[in-house]
Amino acid sequence: MASTSRLAGIGTLRHAFVPSPVQGRTSAELRAYIEGTNPISKNAFAEDLLDGLTRPLDDRDIAGMAFEQSKSRLLDPDTEENLLAAFAENGWTDQLPVVLPTEERVEAMLAGTSHPPDKVVGKLRAASTRDYWEFTVEQAAVNAVMAGARPEYFPVILALLGSGYSARHSSISSMAPMVVVNGPIREQIKMNSGIGAMGPYGHSNVTIGRAYGLGSQNLQGGSVPGISYMGTLGNPFSFTNLTFAENEEYSPWEPYHLRYGFAAEDSTATVFMGVRTMVTAGGLGENWRENALRVFGAMRGGGGAIIVLDPLAAQTLVEHHGFTHRQDLIEWVADNARVRAGLWWGQGLQDLFFGRRGREGVEPWASYLKAGPDDLIPINVPEDIHVIVMGGRTTASWRVFEGWGNGTPQERMLSGRSVSIDEWR
Repeated sequence: MASTSRLAGIGTLRHAFVPSPVQGRTSAELRAYIEGTNPISKNAFAEDLLDGLTRPLDDRDIAGMAFEQSKSRLLDPDTEENLLAAFAENGWTDQLPVVLPTEERVEAMLAGTSHPPDKVVGKLRAASTRDYWEFTVEQAAVNAVMAGARPEYFPVILALLGSGYSARHSSISSMAPMVVVNGPIREQIKMNSGIGAMGPYGHSNVTIGRAYGLGSQNLQGGSVPGISYMGTLGNPFSFTNLTFAENEEYSPWEPYHLRYGFAAEDSTATVFMGVRTMVTAGGLGENWRENALRVFGAMRGGGGAIIVLDPLAAQTLVEHHGFTHRQDLIEWVADNARVRAGLWWGQGLQDLFFGRRGREGVEPWASYLKAGPDDLIPINVPEDIHVIVMGGRTTASWRVFEGWGNGTPQERMLSGRSVSIDEWR
């Protein structure tokens, strides 16, 4: 709580603590917390609660906290070793070595776009309680250089940073983004959409994703564990943000970005926020539907799902299982992947995200609220299910990624947001 209040700019927020965790505890156990002792102060919890609410504010309470937003353009000259150490000590890296952003290297990166260096790209923030920070094309170029990217990748990096979605969001659930690139730029910058595309086997994939992460943390005012980053476990996806291109050439379906009104000849990047877990599924034999429902049954209800299929898996679903269109698969998952209502609502933050809408009569959440605890309800609505084709056609493999939220009002969980790359050329 102390770190959360600092993140919100409230340095002396009064706290009354109960033991943690509270999830999974019985009503009797939770009541005992309230009627018991604050484990920090050793006072009665109710006493600390009333004191915090009624004691007059003092000067420290009123002062709050301020966050410095000024940025120095240049560092004093020094040895490469000392400069690299300074970058690490100041939290400007992802704890891996970086390419030092000299003026010459930044100028070369800027040649990758027609936009002037002082143009404002967008704004980012670590959490909904923090102020937004604006940043320019040149500042984005600094982070692109640090990540080892090449100038021809820069329009993709600008599109991602300008999306408004931070790759270093401070959610306690340790979420990371997934980035999917569509359109002609995939071939132009040799993005990997085949064998090993989610791994370290594509220079553009890896460095674009890394630049998105470095830019997010540096251009939003930092990403410091316990201060501006609260992800309890952390997320290994954050190093490259699962950045890859869709394998359009071998997909039996239309390119993914057409779902958002773009044309096939448009180059886009889609950002999926809130990715937390990955399940590698089984084969695509006669019992595929039964196996698939077990996979989706392990997902968090309402969290959204990204289904990533090797082209061989996608082709098998078309030829042997009748999913002629991508939407056919989405609808089947939405209609058939179900969970008990008691489990769906018993996931901690479900009531916060969906309960209000259900009580206001918004469907399908209103029906979910009316369901009995053992009634089966859909895990996800179609709008929260996404299907991407990617892989090297060595086996009919597929995976499901699950997530939660996107840092904006929760109209859609794990919502895909496709942004134009072409406008940043």
